[in-house]
Amino acid sequence: MIVVPVLVVVVLGTAWTLPRWLPPTVVRLREWIFTRVNGTEGIPVPGPLVGAEHFDLVYSHPAANGRSRGAGLSDLFWYWLAPGPQMHQEHLEPGDRYQAVARTTRQVLAVKHQRSDELATAATRRVLDRLPTGRISHVRLRDLMMPVWAEVYHELVFAEACPPETRELIVTNANDVVTALKGAGLRHLDRRDRLTRYLLARLETGTCPVTLPPEFTQLETAWYLQGAFFNTAVVQMSEAMAHVLLALAEHPGLQRGLDDDDALDRVIDETLRVHPLFGVAHRITSAPIDLPTGVELPAGSVLLFNYLAFQRTGPAADDRFAPDRWLTLKRKDAHFIPYGVTANRACPARGVAPVMLRAATREVLRRFALASSVSHTRSLPSRGPAYLTPAGVAGPGRLRLSAMHLRDRWADVGRSLRQLVLGSWMVIDARRQRLCATYFEEAVR
Repeated sequence: MIVVPVLVVVVLGTAWTLPRWLPPTVVRLREWIFTRVNGTEGIPVPGPLVGAEHFDLVYSHPAANGRSRGAGLSDLFWYWLAPGPQMHQEHLEPGDRYQAVARTTRQVLAVKHQRSDELATAATRRVLDRLPTGRISHVRLRDLMMPVWAEVYHELVFAEACPPETRELIVTNANDVVTALKGAGLRHLDRRDRLTRYLLARLETGTCPVTLPPEFTQLETAWYLQGAFFNTAVVQMSEAMAHVLLALAEHPGLQRGLDDDDALDRVIDETLRVHPLFGVAHRITSAPIDLPTGVELPAGSVLLFNYLAFQRTGPAADDRFAPDRWLTLKRKDAHFIPYGVTANRACPARGVAPVMLRAATREVLRRFALASSVSHTRSLPSRGPAYLTPAGVAGPGRLRLSAMHLRDRWADVGRSLRQLVLGSWMVIDARRQRLCATYFEEAVR
C-alpha cells in the first residue's frame, strides 16, 4: 500500500515548513486570546477613524493626557512592570505627582553630550574587554549590551562607578522585565525585589543623590528609580543597541563606511525607523477631541498610537534598510518619532540616548566586524544572535552563517510556542490581579 509512504511524506513536508507558518499563526492566536480575555479596547491611530495625517494632532492634543486609569490594557502593563508600577513615570496620571517625578528625571538626564559620550564609551570598553581578542565570539547582542547600560545609568543616578555585584542586580532585574514583556518567560518578583531593597537601602542611608520631594515615601522613590532608570532605560537602550548592531551585522558593507558621526547617526535613525522600540502607546482622553474630518473622539476613549504603522506612512514608508535616505530626507518631514511626540510624554532620554547609542556603536565597530543571518523583527525575542570577529581574524564564513540561520528558524518555533503558553498565562493572571484597576478603585475611596 502506498498510503503510509504518502502520509510520511506529508507529515515530513508539513514539519519542514513549521518555521515558515507556525510563528505567525501563534502570534495571531495570542492576539485572539488577549481579545477574549480583555475584550476589544481602543481606537487605533492611525486607523479607520484617525488617519496618519492627524496622528500628531491627536497625540499632541491636551485631552490625550490620561495614562492608566480607565484602560484595561493598563492592568497588563502594570503586571509586567511590577513592583511599584504606580510610580513608573510613564504610567503616572497627569498632575502634581507626575510633574515632580518628570522634573527629577530631567535633572538626572541633563547631561552634556561630551559626558554622555564618555560614559557610554567607557562602559562599552569595559564590557568588550571581557571578550576574547584572538577568535570569533558568538553573542546575544541584547545580553552583551545590557551591562553597559546598567553601568551607565548607575553612574548617572549615584554619581559613582557601578560595582560588579550591583551591575548583576540591575541586569537580572532588567532581563526579567523584558523577558516577561516578550512572553518568553514568567515574572520573577524575587529577582526584582532584590534591586528594590538595594535602592531602598541606599535611600535610607542617604547615599543616593537622586530623591523625590518629601511627599513621596522612600519606597515610592525606590520604585521610581527602579522603573525609570533600571527597568525602562536599561531595557530600551539594550534593545536599541541590539537592533543597531544586528542591522549592521546584516549589512557588512555599511560597517566599513561608518567613519564619522553623521554616518553613524543615519544608521541609528534608519534602524529606529525600520524597528521602532515602541510598539503601541495608549492614552485615555480626558475630554472630547474633534478632528478636522468631523469625527469626535469621546472623553474616556482609549487611543492606541501605533508607532510602526505611523512610520510606515509618509515619505519613508517602506521596510527597506537604507540609511542614506537621511542625506536628503529631513527628519521633520518624515513620519519618524523614535522617541515619541514632544507634546505628550516623549522619552525623557531623547537628548542623551542618540549620543550614547552612537558612542557605543562606534566602540564596537572599532574592535569587531559583525555578522549574523538570523531573523530581525521588531520584538527580537531571540535577543540578537551575532558573531563578533576581531581584526586580523577570519570571519565566520558562509557555512557557519547558514547553520546560524537554520538554528534560528527552528528556535523560533519553540520560542513562539513558549510565548503562546507563558504569554497567555500572564494575560490571564494580569486580568485576575487587576493591579491598575484595583489601585485606582482604592484611591477613589
